[in-house]
This record gives sequence, C-alpha cells and structure tokens, in this order.
Amino acid sequence: MLEFCTGMHKTCDGMTRRDFVRIGTLSLLGLTMADLFRLKAYGQAKDGHARAVIQIWLSGGPSHLDTFDPKPEAPEDYRGPLKAIETNVSGIRICEWMPRLAKCADKYSLIRSMTHISPAHELATHLVITGNFPSGDLVFPSMGSVVAWAKGSPNELPPYIAIPDPAPWYGESGFLGAQYKPFSVRSDPNNPNFKVQGLTPPSGVTTERITNRRNLLQALDNLARRVEASGLFEALDSFYQRAFSLLLGDAKKAFDLSQEPNEVRDRYGRNTFGQSCLLARRLVEAGVPFVTVHLGGWDTHIKNFDELSKRVPILDQGLSALLEDLAQRGLLKETIVVCVGEFGRTPKIDWSSQWQGGRHHWNHVFSALVAGGGFEGGQVVGESDEKGEFVKNRPVYPWDLAASIYTLLGIDYNQRLPNPQGRVTYVTPHRLGVESGGLLKEIMPALRTPQVAQQTGAK
Repeated sequence: MLEFCTGMHKTCDGMTRRDFVRIGTLSLLGLTMADLFRLKAYGQAKDGHARAVIQIWLSGGPSHLDTFDPKPEAPEDYRGPLKAIETNVSGIRICEWMPRLAKCADKYSLIRSMTHISPAHELATHLVITGNFPSGDLVFPSMGSVVAWAKGSPNELPPYIAIPDPAPWYGESGFLGAQYKPFSVRSDPNNPNFKVQGLTPPSGVTTERITNRRNLLQALDNLARRVEASGLFEALDSFYQRAFSLLLGDAKKAFDLSQEPNEVRDRYGRNTFGQSCLLARRLVEAGVPFVTVHLGGWDTHIKNFDELSKRVPILDQGLSALLEDLAQRGLLKETIVVCVGEFGRTPKIDWSSQWQGGRHHWNHVFSALVAGGGFEGGQVVGESDEKGEFVKNRPVYPWDLAASIYTLLGIDYNQRLPNPQGRVTYVTPHRLGVESGGLLKEIMPALRTPQVAQQTGAK
C-alpha cells in the first residue's frame, strides 16, 4: 500500500508522512529502511591534499616490540625471541616477521611514541578511533564518520565503508547520527562466492523486474508531484538515483574482486585480510573517501608469540601489497594509509604458567604506521625508551594523529561538530586545551607552505 499526503506532520518518533512514502518504495526495491540512511546524499567539503583514507584497524592492541619498534638490545624478557631486521631505509629496523614491509619502508613512516591515558580496550578504542575524549554519555563519531560528514561521496558509493565490519565499540557515527554510519560489507572477501549484503537483489528479483519497478516508481512520483507542492520530492529523486545506481549501475562493480588478475589477488594473500586490503584499494580507486579494514586478534595475553605467528605475516603481506599497489597506480600520493590499534602490549613478557609468554595491555607507548596522502615515507617520529616502556621523546596523542589526517584531507580539525544535544563539540579536542604533541609536521611537507597550513587550520 502506498499513501500520499499533503501534510508534513511528524509522528512521535519524528518521522513525517513523506518518510513513509520513501520507506514504502524501499520495499519495492528489495531494500530495507536502514538502506535509506546509508544511501542518503552527503554534503561536499573542500578538498585537501589527500582524497581518501584506508584505516587498518588492529583491534586488541598489537605488541609494538614485536612489530614496528623492536628492542634487540633490551633484556631477553623484554625483547623476546624475535629478531629485528633492516629495512630499505638505513637506520629503521622492524620485526623479522615483516620482510615484505621491510622492503618498502621508504613508502611509510613509523610513529613510535603514541600514548594515551587508558589500558582498557573500550576507552582506548574511543580515544584512538575517534581522536576524542568521551564526555559522559556522549559518544563521539569515528574518524570515518567525520570524514563522511565533512567530505561526502562523489558518486553512488557510500562515503564510509567497513571491511568486513567496523572497529568494535566506537567505529560508527556516534552523535552525528545514522546517516554517517559505515556501510558494513559483513562478508568475507576471500570467499569464492563473496557478495556484499545490500548490493545483491533479493532472490527472485531480476534486473528486469527492478527496471520495471523503477518505471513504476517514476510514474507514481509524477502523480505525487501533482498532488504535493512543487519541489517536495526533490530529495527523494536523489535517493532513487543512488539506490538504482547501486543495484543496476557500475558502482557495485567496485566490490567485484573477480575482475582482479589472479596474480594480484595472490600478491595480497588469499586470506580475509589480504583480500580486504585489495577491496579497500578498489573502493578508494572508485572514489570512496574512507575505508576501514578490520584485523582483530591482537589481544595476546596468552602465548603472545604463538598468536603473533598467525597474524604478523598476514599483516605483512596484505599491507605491503596495498602500499606497493597504491604506489604503482599513482594512488598513494592521494590516499592516506594508517595502521594502528588501541594500544600496545607490556614490554616485559609474562612467562608465568597462566600466561605462557603473554603480553598484556600497555597504553604508555605504542606504535602506528602512516603512509601516503601527504605523509612522507622512510621516517620515524618519536622514540620509546630502551625497553619500550615509555615515551622517550616527542609524544603523539590520538588526537594529534587524527588532526594530522584531517589536515591532509583539507578538514579543519578545530571546527565544531553538529550536536543534537546542543553541546559544544569539536572535530578534535585541541581547542579544549588537552595535552598535545601537535601535528606530525616532521612528515607533513605540505605544512611547510604557510598558505596550506592556514587553509586547514593547522597549528
């Protein structure tokens, strides 16, 4: 049943009767109400140096000593059994389980002095994934949602996509609202029958039927225009176009990994993470501004080294292939890649019978990798002490990392965010006087141009 009305009265849940017209037409398309929010038109923002972000989120908190900040001179109970290897950049060494990343260190920089206040997964995730402090019951939006709000999408694809799902706890839109939530793939790109939920028509709904329904909806829309005041259905037109483009057009081809040569797919690794990285490359190539690739399993309280042996080589292969592929295609200069978790692990290994060589939560110092989009490669920012316990120099806080990324995207990190409760909230908390190490100017050559710094609000 389709209902037309001339009034714009709202129900108690804040919906107008026109919204019900929209929702009714969704069922004709084989879409859900949630798709309406995902497919809404987004406002455009000014462009910066970078066009897109690929965020590699290592949930659980990887050991910095066993990845990007090895300490070969530390006592054995700290350095562990893994060796440090040289990279193609003199003076930079990383874990021996990362030989591929060692060969392309000139394409990325390491931050070895990340730090914040919390050893708890939930709060630490909020700090790093949003670049902001939680405030009472106020949940801040993730960086991906802020980018979706600020930059929008240049085509029918959603502006924020999570593969296979968002970061736990705070990888979504917070108080910005449902329209800025990530579009979650929620399926394994390594599956031979990989299909993205929401982009495949329901069983029995053919392309011909969808086209026929589009024609019917256009006729109904014309009728509604005669009933309604002029211009009332303009927003719905935009929704129709995006919905049909996703179902019938070229946009969904960005998700089709079968178009990639086997040798390319093999280079990324025939596993969920590797194929997720490949999908992320295809999505930013198609114009998506923010993609999160979620690789979990880094909470290595028990048998840290056994667990890392399953994950570090996968990270090494997928991330190195992504960096090399982006560079070869000329995309790395406009695509920021950031790889980080919510914290690091305890420098001293727990060899007790309960933990059997585990490492526990450690927020005092940890590492991040950044590349592309205006970040210089082959550099190290900050330093941890001799045992990897604390920041030795140049602390970098989560909001410093976030603000640096926003700056390269052309987003003013000091601007206010719209808040439904009317509270004063900013993209990052720098204006509130939080402890800060400042932007990553050491690896941001664009900030050496005063005009660029002024345009982006950089300080």
